[in-house]
Amino acid sequence: MSKILITDKITPDAISVLREKHEVEEFLDWKLEELLEKIKDFDALVVRSRTKVTKELIDAGKKLRIIARAGAGIDNIDKDYAESKGIQVLNTPTANLLSVAELTLGLAIALLRHIPRADRGMRQGLWEKKKLRGSEISGKKWGIIGLGNVGRLVVGLLKGFNCDILTYDPYVSKETAVGLGARSVSLDELLRECDIISIHVPLLDSTRGLIGARELSMMKDSAVLINTSRGGIVDESALYEALRKNKIRGAALDVFENEPPGDSLLLTLENTVYTCHLGANTSDALDRVSKEVAEKLLKALEPV
Repeated sequence: MSKILITDKITPDAISVLREKHEVEEFLDWKLEELLEKIKDFDALVVRSRTKVTKELIDAGKKLRIIARAGAGIDNIDKDYAESKGIQVLNTPTANLLSVAELTLGLAIALLRHIPRADRGMRQGLWEKKKLRGSEISGKKWGIIGLGNVGRLVVGLLKGFNCDILTYDPYVSKETAVGLGARSVSLDELLRECDIISIHVPLLDSTRGLIGARELSMMKDSAVLINTSRGGIVDESALYEALRKNKIRGAALDVFENEPPGDSLLLTLENTVYTCHLGANTSDALDRVSKEVAEKLLKALEPV
């Protein structure tokens, strides 16, 4: 029987499954010094996004054999260092992605139809119908940067909107894009032609600052940018200037380079919609990632 420490919330059902075969402890309300002391006695660690699994934490986990992330991205885990110590890193790469894809469309609609501003105005006794004329998604050119799991789900969701879908992904063939119902183009062409552009790439050295001043200057002044992937992919200073000067129509962000974004100038703008990294934050996604991480962890802990 192994000892499993859970430091971020997963579902009670998943915990019950783990407890059938192993000793499990939830430790959700922790401070770092407490966690560094606690981890030394456990064979496996289960996290979501809050827990940062650094070299310090890995070194403190003297018995750690497995780190399991209930979610897709593992940028909160020092994977290379963990694996250099012989620790296996698991994640659930697809279980929560439909929620992210749906939020992408939700942000686009909220931005194009001025939903947040209309809601605020109504609560203040304002009736701003004439000021808040919006735009439809239907029939527009939608550009998808990154045709991985989330990008492909967005393509599928857009089929009911009759959009002309352009994609940029150097790792996906033109034939694959066509098979999904999209056209593969260069990044520059996508930026120049599309009315709505959404980003679905991981944060890597090669994608950091992928959308900067040059890229934003290529977009239509009527275009909007949606980012539900990772902060740091968009140069926030350049985005602020483009929005402030109305070089693009608007932007909707679920992710920021620093989270929370503090006193970011982006938060002072009106032609924007923001959410607090809610992409995978649905009960449906939590159910799926919890179930999958429990199944993967049980399999990994099976005796050889």
